[in-house]
Amino acid sequence: MYKTNSKEINIGEIIKPYLLKWWWFLLSIFIMLVLAVLYIKSVAPVYNLQSSVLIKDAKKMSSASGDFGVLQSLGGLSSMGTNSIENEIEIFKSKKIVGDVLRKQNLQTSLYIKKGLYNLELYGKSAPIKINIVNEKEVDKGPEKPIKIRIKGDSFFLSSDEWDNEIKGQYNHTVSLPFANIIITKNKDFKATSLKKLDQNNLSFTYSTFEATIDNYQEALKVDLVEREATVISLAIASENTEKGKEFLNNIVGEYNLDAINDKNRESVNTTKFIDDRIVIISKELGDVENKKENYKSQNNIVDLQTEARINLQTKEVTKSKLLTLGTQLELQNILLNYVNKKENKDVLPVNIGIENGDAAKSILDYNMLVVRRNQLLQNATSDNPMVKEVDAQIQAMKSSIRESLSKSITAVSLAKNAAESELDKSEVKIGSIPSQEKVFRNIERQQQLKESLYLLLLQKREEAAISMAITVEKARVVDAAYVAKQLVAPQKKIILLIAVLIGLLLPAVYIYLKTLLNNTITNKDDVAKLSSTKVLVELPHLNRNDNDTVQANDLSPLAEAFRILITNFKFLLPKKESAKIVYVTSTVKGEGKTFVSVNLALTLATPNQRVLLIGADIRNPQLQRYNIEKKNAQGLTDFLYNPDIDLKEIMHQSKRNNNCDVIFSGTIPPNPTELLSNGNFKKLLDVFEDQYEYIIVDTAPIMLVTDTLLYSEYSDIVLYVLRSEVSQKEFVNFSNNLIEDQKIKNVGFVINDVSAENFGYGNKYGYGYHATEKNWFQKLISKLF
Repeated sequence: MYKTNSKEINIGEIIKPYLLKWWWFLLSIFIMLVLAVLYIKSVAPVYNLQSSVLIKDAKKMSSASGDFGVLQSLGGLSSMGTNSIENEIEIFKSKKIVGDVLRKQNLQTSLYIKKGLYNLELYGKSAPIKINIVNEKEVDKGPEKPIKIRIKGDSFFLSSDEWDNEIKGQYNHTVSLPFANIIITKNKDFKATSLKKLDQNNLSFTYSTFEATIDNYQEALKVDLVEREATVISLAIASENTEKGKEFLNNIVGEYNLDAINDKNRESVNTTKFIDDRIVIISKELGDVENKKENYKSQNNIVDLQTEARINLQTKEVTKSKLLTLGTQLELQNILLNYVNKKENKDVLPVNIGIENGDAAKSILDYNMLVVRRNQLLQNATSDNPMVKEVDAQIQAMKSSIRESLSKSITAVSLAKNAAESELDKSEVKIGSIPSQEKVFRNIERQQQLKESLYLLLLQKREEAAISMAITVEKARVVDAAYVAKQLVAPQKKIILLIAVLIGLLLPAVYIYLKTLLNNTITNKDDVAKLSSTKVLVELPHLNRNDNDTVQANDLSPLAEAFRILITNFKFLLPKKESAKIVYVTSTVKGEGKTFVSVNLALTLATPNQRVLLIGADIRNPQLQRYNIEKKNAQGLTDFLYNPDIDLKEIMHQSKRNNNCDVIFSGTIPPNPTELLSNGNFKKLLDVFEDQYEYIIVDTAPIMLVTDTLLYSEYSDIVLYVLRSEVSQKEFVNFSNNLIEDQKIKNVGFVINDVSAENFGYGNKYGYGYHATEKNWFQKLISKLF
């Protein structure tokens, strides 16, 4: 019963959803083009202003630009960088050049007037007023929204969405704004004809800080080489006002030339002044060289440098030996003094350690003898013995004498050492000065030669600088003055319209793709055929709002044709029998159109030679009464199931739409529908009418929601399983497959309801022949839209 998905790629199936919705693409493109045109109309045109200049001998300029190059041969200046064409490009975009132009043109503010859907920028002769910035105020940020100007006589009123109140001002008077002080004046060059048909009271202006304005114009200004090997530079800027853009580019070139001339003249003047000062200095220095040499020899008492060097070397060696001896004595005496201070009266002091102090050595011997005597007395007496105390006093006095002698000796040795060190320093200074004195003589001779050469060079360079300053010309020659390029910067109409068309194609394509990708419902017989081997008997067309939802007598509508096709197809499935053919119409869930199918099938089958009975068996949620509101509370099937002895005429009703069709409505909604349907009375009802009608159509309950239909499914000759296009899920087909495979329903045929015209399988279209007319593409589009 199940169908496996084919792995073959069917291009037709892939593009079919897009072709079926062709009018979506037309509508989407149309809407996008309308929006694109509105956008083009709402954007102020931005023009591309261009200019080009020739930088004279840019590639041949030396490493020090202008006349400063006259100094490059003076030494140390040849590595100061290059003035290549790339450097000139950066100078054009520098803050100094751009800032000077902005001050000159007063470009911190931009004046606008409302024109159609956009604001037109005014400048020069087209601006009725001029806005001058007196000074900026220290604020965190400037205004983000435009400031509106309302002119009234000689006064004006300024307002902004960012302010609470209007600010009143007068021409030629300072007006204090939250971000700056400004003065607004009338433009003497204003031509009223330039604003013909525009409301001059609908003015506004924007403001930005000077630094922000410089940054914006630096970013907007494009400077580049025309060709890699050329020295011609192109300048370009995008501007909403052509006069403003032209003036800006021309002023950039003018400021560049003025700055270059000022730098060149400043360098030439400074160079000449520097050379003149150096000539005076060098002339004086050249005459002083010989005097310097003579004075140096007399001032330093120099006779024979070699003899003086030998004597000073001998003196140095003797002094170094003396310093060594004095240093040793000083160290020994310091050690001995420290030792004396640390020892007690019972300890002897060291002798013969090499000190050259006779008094101290004799005192140490006497001290040691007293210590020995004291130790001998202590062998036979105590420390309190008078003799021991007397010896202790002598020892203490002798220790004090030793300290005093050592201290005096240390002081004397230190003085002698300092004197020797001073003498050594003098000797070393004299020895060290001899090479420097010889060096001085050589330097004096070198200076004399250098001063002579430099003096002659400066005289030559002074003449060159004077000549160069006399012939100063502009650095940049204008090749093309500022002009407006043919191509607009914005809005680029062709690109915008092309993007609009692409978006118009993309939006419905993406929507259809996502809808197809995420779609889990069936649309036509092809979808069902992929999921089930059960035959699709018919595709019923979608009804428009004004279409009749029931088949009428002698009806030639697509709906009637569809039900005739259904009848033709399901007759091949019916068994051959003399009694009435029992046709069940069911669905998976409610809302799929089974009652609609039941009613119209009964009306189509009913003819004078072929009577039909329609039974409403959906007793839980009866829908058959929708086609005859008057019978909403009429007795019907449930009343017979509850009481089979009821008079059948009470539950049978003739259809108003077709006299050959009788209807048994569902009747009263029972509390126990399952018990009623399974009590056997439903079979009795069918048996009663089996010989009275050619067809018995049973509108059953949805088969997934309740089990009612399965309770009496065995009595059917054929089951019409209704699926609704773009509503019934693909899982419903799988559900029906399981029912068929388990033989819970037999002899089944699918009926696909509410299929839109573009979804009919195999290109099937109803309405051919029988007075049907084919619509052209325009009529089809209008019918789709309206």
